[in-house]
Amino acid sequence: MFALALWDRQQKALTLARDRMGEKPLYWGWSKDTFLFGSELKALKAFPGFEGLIDRQALSLLLQYNYIPAPHSIYQGIQKLPAAHFIQIIPGRDKCDASPQPYWSMNRAVEQGGANQFEGSDLDAVDALERLLGKSISSQMLADVPLGAFLSGGVDSSAVAALMQAQSSQPVNTFAIGFDVPGYNEAEFAAHVADHLGTNHTELYVGPEEALGVIPLLPDMYCEPFADSSQIPTFLVSEMAKEHVTVALSGDGGDELFGGYAPYQFAPKVWRYMACMPLKMRKLGASIALGLPLQGKLRKLAELMPSESREHFYQSLVSHWPQPKDVVIGAGLPATVLSSSNAWPKVDDFESWMMAMDAQQYLCDDILVKVDRAAMFNSLETRVPMLDHRVVEFACQLPLHMKIRHGVGKWVLREVLYRHVPRSLIERPKKGFSVPLGKWLRGPLREWAEALLNESRLQREGYFKPDPVLKAWKQHLEGKVDNSRKLWSVLMFQAWLEVQ
Repeated sequence: MFALALWDRQQKALTLARDRMGEKPLYWGWSKDTFLFGSELKALKAFPGFEGLIDRQALSLLLQYNYIPAPHSIYQGIQKLPAAHFIQIIPGRDKCDASPQPYWSMNRAVEQGGANQFEGSDLDAVDALERLLGKSISSQMLADVPLGAFLSGGVDSSAVAALMQAQSSQPVNTFAIGFDVPGYNEAEFAAHVADHLGTNHTELYVGPEEALGVIPLLPDMYCEPFADSSQIPTFLVSEMAKEHVTVALSGDGGDELFGGYAPYQFAPKVWRYMACMPLKMRKLGASIALGLPLQGKLRKLAELMPSESREHFYQSLVSHWPQPKDVVIGAGLPATVLSSSNAWPKVDDFESWMMAMDAQQYLCDDILVKVDRAAMFNSLETRVPMLDHRVVEFACQLPLHMKIRHGVGKWVLREVLYRHVPRSLIERPKKGFSVPLGKWLRGPLREWAEALLNESRLQREGYFKPDPVLKAWKQHLEGKVDNSRKLWSVLMFQAWLEVQ
């Protein structure tokens, strides 16, 4: 993982580069004739004369995805360098000549992997992954400071912790956060895994007060609006880990590489069913259905019905506000990796396409951003062994049945884990690393949210159309629908704007 700037004294050239999977951030742009770059937007803002004009198109992307995907940033004229890219700046040359260039490609890895698929047996695949992942973990355990791992008790973090412990003569430090809210607590599962592995396990149960105390820190922590609410427990587990270690390994990347997310299992089935109906009929059905007071999954299904392709279907599936232009004043919706067909890999199956897209956008611009900023705010270094490019390229070679089998994802990774941890400790529904945001917005966060969503305030600031925002807020308060994810993107922008 790296973000680097290299000055070549002989060539008088500045080269910026970012690691293959985008673990580390790198912003760049121009302030008139001055080239600015840094790991945080606050570093660029410190430059005298920095304008900091808000990019309304980036704000539309925030509402669509709950994060702002590269190369966009919240400020006009400032970009994120995409993962696996470099850019070269040479004084005297026209600044329009400077554009990011790739040095590695996830799409190429996916396509080459498909053309040269792994031909060994199931056992061979499990052996190979254990060897590759073990080697990556071994190299990332090299540190002259105390080291540990995040442990949720799920497949990915348990696999990392298990392979760490298998290579360590001392108990490995592991850390988990728990919530005393039914349906949101994974700490109990993490404790069982830690007990079996014999790690030196630390857990912290937090209530709403501790979690809500993190919210005022978020605008400074993330530099630009960021609305994945699992940023809160991620901060808390990082804060706790920092009391004991300086470096923590995480299991991020397992879902995108080995087919773990639920849509990889259900989206192809739903799309095949929908695609049997003529598009005109689906569009008509959707327009009728959306006029009815549908809520939850039924309303989402109605929003998906007009999809013209499987790719468009997935874009709609992962969108929170289906039409951000109806909410953000004076903004269209710019292209992203997910919405640009020329940025897609050439693959046959829908599942591999979704995984490749998530690895390049959701993983890079949401998951890794969430973990890196929360950890660095606590002066904790995080390392992600599954994103070693050799593990990534091997995953791309595996046939789909070694990832998703009998409707369950991460088959090959699970088999590695089951060599170290009993199946009974792992096989349970995936919870995710989340907080009871919907409940909090109706309870302890209500007053804070209502101040940020005040109608006259929205009109005065001029970024959001009040009507759709207030309608979503009213529906949420009445308990008709859980609009917490929609509202969180608006609230995170409002909280960020307040401290600018």
